[in-house]
Amino acid sequence: MAAFLQWRRFVFFDKETVKDPSENGNNFQLPVGISACDSGRGHIIWFLTRSLQLSSFQAYKLRVTHLYQLKQHNILVSVGQDEPGINPLVKVWNLDKKDSGSPLCTRIFPAIPGNKPTEVSCLSVHENLNFMAIGFTDGSVVLTKGDITRDRHSKTLSLHEGNCPITGLAFRQAGKVTHLFVATLEKVQCYTLSVKEYPRIELDTHGCALRCSALTDPSQESQFIVAGDDCVYLYQPDERGPCFAFDGHKLLTHWHRGYLLLLTHNNKSPSKSDYGSTQTSPTEKHILTIYDLDNKFIAYSAAFDDVIDVLAEWGSFYVLTRDKTLYMLQEKDTQTKLEMLFKKNLFVMAINLAKSQHLDNDGLSEIFRQYGDHLYVKGDHDGAIQQYIRTIGKLEPSYVIRKFLDAQRIHNLTAYLQALHRQSLANADHTTLLLNCYTKLKDSSKLEEFIKSNESEVHFDVEIAIKVLRQAGYHSHAVFLAERHMHHEWYLKIQLEDLKNYQEALRYIGRLPFDQAESNMKRYGKILMHHVPESTTILLKRLCTDYHPSKDSTDRDSLDRPAENKANSEEFIPVFANNPRELRAFLEHMIEVDPFSPEGVYDTLLELRLQDWAHEQDPGKKKVLQEAALSLLRSDNTVFDKALVLCQMHNFKEGVLYLYEKGKLYQQIMHYHMQNEEYGKVVEACKRYGDSEVCLWEQALGYFARKEENCKAYISEVLVDPKHIALSVFLVQTLAHNSTASLSVIKDYLINKLERETQQIEEDERKIRQYREETAHLRAEIQELKTCAKIFQKTKCSMCNSPLELPSVHFLCGHSFHQHCLESFAESEAECPTCTPENRKVMDMLRAQDQKRDLHDHFHRQLKCSNDGFSVIADYFGRGVFNKLTLITDPPGGKSGAGNLEAEFNRDLLINTKRNV
Repeated sequence: MAAFLQWRRFVFFDKETVKDPSENGNNFQLPVGISACDSGRGHIIWFLTRSLQLSSFQAYKLRVTHLYQLKQHNILVSVGQDEPGINPLVKVWNLDKKDSGSPLCTRIFPAIPGNKPTEVSCLSVHENLNFMAIGFTDGSVVLTKGDITRDRHSKTLSLHEGNCPITGLAFRQAGKVTHLFVATLEKVQCYTLSVKEYPRIELDTHGCALRCSALTDPSQESQFIVAGDDCVYLYQPDERGPCFAFDGHKLLTHWHRGYLLLLTHNNKSPSKSDYGSTQTSPTEKHILTIYDLDNKFIAYSAAFDDVIDVLAEWGSFYVLTRDKTLYMLQEKDTQTKLEMLFKKNLFVMAINLAKSQHLDNDGLSEIFRQYGDHLYVKGDHDGAIQQYIRTIGKLEPSYVIRKFLDAQRIHNLTAYLQALHRQSLANADHTTLLLNCYTKLKDSSKLEEFIKSNESEVHFDVEIAIKVLRQAGYHSHAVFLAERHMHHEWYLKIQLEDLKNYQEALRYIGRLPFDQAESNMKRYGKILMHHVPESTTILLKRLCTDYHPSKDSTDRDSLDRPAENKANSEEFIPVFANNPRELRAFLEHMIEVDPFSPEGVYDTLLELRLQDWAHEQDPGKKKVLQEAALSLLRSDNTVFDKALVLCQMHNFKEGVLYLYEKGKLYQQIMHYHMQNEEYGKVVEACKRYGDSEVCLWEQALGYFARKEENCKAYISEVLVDPKHIALSVFLVQTLAHNSTASLSVIKDYLINKLERETQQIEEDERKIRQYREETAHLRAEIQELKTCAKIFQKTKCSMCNSPLELPSVHFLCGHSFHQHCLESFAESEAECPTCTPENRKVMDMLRAQDQKRDLHDHFHRQLKCSNDGFSVIADYFGRGVFNKLTLITDPPGGKSGAGNLEAEFNRDLLINTKRNV
């Protein structure tokens, strides 16, 4: 039970006397003899419009006792009498239709179902027009079910019987369930009309006087209000609800827009038996009070003289008094009411009022801000911060943060920032500030709760949080946050730079997916190699062969994709700076696992092996290292130029010579031996590579000739094969520079040279004689062909070797063919198919000779006319003009006439005549 004496009183309504616009501002005068009132559909019955135009019609011949205006339909239900006696009639009026200027009466029927005369005490109609209930003074209730506007579609039944007069009726609709509340002077009951048997529940054993019940809005769960002299009760269909101790004899009860209106007598109430008494003394005062049950305050209270009724329409209350005056209670607007509450610092009540008035979020936020400012000024910082938290999303956070930056209020600021993060409205600065607050307060529990919240509840920038925690020295918290939210860079940076936990960082990298593990090893590999070289080398071996994350990988999806990942091992060589032992192990592992490793791997490993070879003093171990280095060179995976430079830098003789030989740099091999004065190796190189490069012999001869030492043995060895020394003049000039060389050194060479030249002369003379004999024979044959007949005696075809048959073809060269064989196989009928290939070779040689002769003539002319003779020579050199071509057309020593005759003979010989036999 709530005592209204503690409720605050306000004047949220403005009282005005209604003026008549047609009477120059005089008070509006109500008609005389008002017996029943109701409102709805924009009218107050009688029919009074908002512009105060009063209209009327005669509904009954004697009097009207009850009116009920539906809110959703323009239907009016009335109860009255047309004749003397107790015989009330119910009439249903359709106000939208007219009949002779009056509303159309759609139905008339007697209110009393039987012959027992009794007066009607109250009336209620369901808004869907399917139910109408009439209460009587004898305690009975008649229910009309069906379409109440028509006789045919409805039926009437007696719902309730009793001895106590009916004082209140109200229909309640909740979904598909319909209830009827029935109030008497002694009881409150509820019927369920949506069930056939109409079950009844007795809600209370005390009732109310006439016109002292009402039904709340659906927003208030459509509760039935019963106003007794001591209390006001609210009822649900199955139980009694809250109770309010509002004292005073109740004359009238209304509910409108969340307000409860009570009209009470100023004196003590009379006996309840006067349930229908409306007679009051002329000087009697009535107290009209408007309650806000939700917010627990009195919105208005005032005294009126002889109130007939109070109606609610057009957003206001209209008070009808017996002195024919009409008063209007106009509700103040929400902002005005809030300002009144602000002036009295009633912020809690203002908040409740704003919510009940459905004020928007911006308006509520402004109230919370003012309330927070008020509490802040009073020094209630805890209460103020709670109000400021309710403004999040509307009020700029900096407004609140500036107020609580003082160190003594840091816990309030922390609470506000936490709320800001919970609503996901915090930016990076707010996160930084909140974490700094935690660290200032040294509240590790709150800090852990903040950072260890579920991933779905993370309302802050994780990266900013990690930075702040790291800067404040909370490295373990920062590491936890980085690992949980997979900020791999921050995790590794803190582990390596702050915690110096290198082994843990390496373990973490081994759990990452391939791409991230590769990038982080490139970034932090040198640091890890410096502190944990062995473990780092093992991880790099995994990364560069067939990498798979560890079983406790932070990226579970990577385990479902068994793709083969392999990093480029050459890219990780810089990681092993100052760690040659681990580098050597890594490189040897790579070439063993993957023989097709990048060339840089082989080059680096070669360099390491050459360094070891150069510093090794033990001959046995040095030999092993030498073979290991040579095996790399023989693998053909090293870059030739780099390998050669490395071998030269470390003076690795075997490698240098191997690479020279591999690259066919035979002169470099010769020069290498010459630089090291290895005379025997020089001669050996000439013998080994002299056939590929003849100049090696001449270079060797020149080298020994320039030596002042006694090199006769080596010179003799070079001159063993005289064919490699082309010019004797060169030989003599070369040996002339050697003071120790004598003629005996080249004696054997000169003898061999002379013998070879003598043999060459004899061979040439033999060929000359042969050519002369052949030429004389050919000339005789030509002469014979010119002067004598040629007899063809061939009996077989030179093509198919079958006996010749006519027609046949004979050539002067002595070959004969069937004509069909010649046509089938010969390219030209004018040439012998057998002799054609040889003839063409000769003709090609003749044409080449003519072209060369013309080319030489042109070359001499161009060389003579050119300003830059060297460029001309270079151009013809590139075209192959000076290439050696041997073509013998004249016998040695022959004259020009003989030469011309021989050329003519050759041409004649190639011209074969065709004769058909």
